[in-house]
Amino acid sequence: MIKTFTEDELKKILATLCSLTSETEVVEFKEAKGNYDFTKLGKYFSALSNEANLKGMPYAWLVFGIENSAHKIVGSQFRPNRKDLDNLKAEVAAKITGNISFIEIYELNLPEGRVVMFQIPAAPKGIPITFDGHYYGRNGEQLGALNIEEIHRIRDQAMSDDWSAVIIPEATLDDLDPGAILQARHNFKSKFPNMAGEVDAWDDETFLNKAKILIKGKVTRTAIILLGKEVSEHFINPSEAKIRWILKDHNGNDKDYEIFGPPLLLSIDKVYAKIRNLKYRYLKEGTLFPEEVDQYEPYAIREAINNCIAHQDYTIGGRINLVETDDQLIFTNVGGFIPGSVEKVIKDNAPEEQYRNKFLANAMFSLKMVDTVGSGIRKMFSFQRARFFPLPDYDLSGGKVRVTITGKILNQDYARILAIHPELSLQQILSLDKVQKKMPLTLLEEKGLKAAGLIEGRKPNFYFSRKVAQTIGKKAEYSKNSAFDKAWYLDLIEKAIKEHRSLNRKDIDDLLFNKLPDWMDDRQKKIKVNNLLSELRKNGKIKNIGSDAAPQWVLV
Repeated sequence: MIKTFTEDELKKILATLCSLTSETEVVEFKEAKGNYDFTKLGKYFSALSNEANLKGMPYAWLVFGIENSAHKIVGSQFRPNRKDLDNLKAEVAAKITGNISFIEIYELNLPEGRVVMFQIPAAPKGIPITFDGHYYGRNGEQLGALNIEEIHRIRDQAMSDDWSAVIIPEATLDDLDPGAILQARHNFKSKFPNMAGEVDAWDDETFLNKAKILIKGKVTRTAIILLGKEVSEHFINPSEAKIRWILKDHNGNDKDYEIFGPPLLLSIDKVYAKIRNLKYRYLKEGTLFPEEVDQYEPYAIREAINNCIAHQDYTIGGRINLVETDDQLIFTNVGGFIPGSVEKVIKDNAPEEQYRNKFLANAMFSLKMVDTVGSGIRKMFSFQRARFFPLPDYDLSGGKVRVTITGKILNQDYARILAIHPELSLQQILSLDKVQKKMPLTLLEEKGLKAAGLIEGRKPNFYFSRKVAQTIGKKAEYSKNSAFDKAWYLDLIEKAIKEHRSLNRKDIDDLLFNKLPDWMDDRQKKIKVNNLLSELRKNGKIKNIGSDAAPQWVLV
């Protein structure tokens, strides 16, 4: 674990960095006297992280408040509020591979001025870091694209550092479960039917070599995880190969639980058998006959569990968790999401270039446990779409991957849109799903949905457009969400003041609040009314004959 620093230690580090005759690939100085462009900051994060990896350094430094050439302290007012500075960690993580962020952001208030020091972790072995999907690096003091040779040099580290491929010298075939090996043979023949005749003639060692579970007859950590006897888990200590299933009631209290260990190839069926996959009934658009479906598509459950096994960071320790509630399944594994974002996986629809446990992933592919052609997650989304259920929800924060699959219709309007518009792309549905869950949209998603005429409103309060509202029979709801023209509100205020000679602020709030859009909260409505009154005053239409604290508005 990388340590953080005290103030005295930071002062010494800063003095050392400033004594450098020029910047290095792992140190960057910026004056940043006021604000600093977020995109540039993100590019420097990617570049410095990659360069720290290539130089064998545990971290790099980006320092604000230092002049670039003479390294003189000039002071920085970049995000002077500590909360805003801490928020930067999440903002950067959302754009960085695996949701990696700063180790720490330090502030030094020196006599010469404030200095902000960003401690940036080196890229993990085998995983070059991107910002917004692009690789950055340094050539001396110049920021630019990370070149192909450097990208491959980082990726090649994974080949020699794959935790799952490590051989366990003291383990033998006797430490593997015969029933699991038998199931592995069955799965292998199903995956490669043209080889079925040969498989029966192979002994266990030959088969397990061919299935890429052993290495030249030697037992690997992958073999213990997938096929090991329950008592053989000690071979991978202090790591664990366990799946914990927890059943919760509607109040969030634990009702039941069970823990499953190796061989995980067999444990998956045991976990699946625990899940209450009940029938869900709903009326489809245009019919009075109820549709009946399982709450959860079996493929989606198995894909989610197997993804947890394949992508778990076993070096951290910890268990894979499956929490079952009345209408949701929540899967959790430790370790960052290597592709960076689910949107990228859906959009690319192609095999991933990087795997945390490549040897394990290949073995699971041979045993028909995972789909490494890039369509597994996409299929999960498609099954939810076909049911008109919310799409799987991915939470990639806190060094974990948390996937929630909902087993019911969350928003009837969303379901109707999917039913009436089968032509919508999965990318559009992914964005619409965020609208129904009241999650923030990216600028690209916002533009895409508005261009397609699906949403209206301002960030973050989007609502389904007039075209959609008319289609799904929500005309009144649309009218409540959409505002009248500004001129209508201005005219209404003037007419009310004329009628009553004067109005105080409460009078005007009472007049307008129920006529403003439903998506606005009280604070937003107050701001809107402030703006309307300010415009009328500036245009010489009304004036305040009271005080600022107790205004009394009259016509001029």
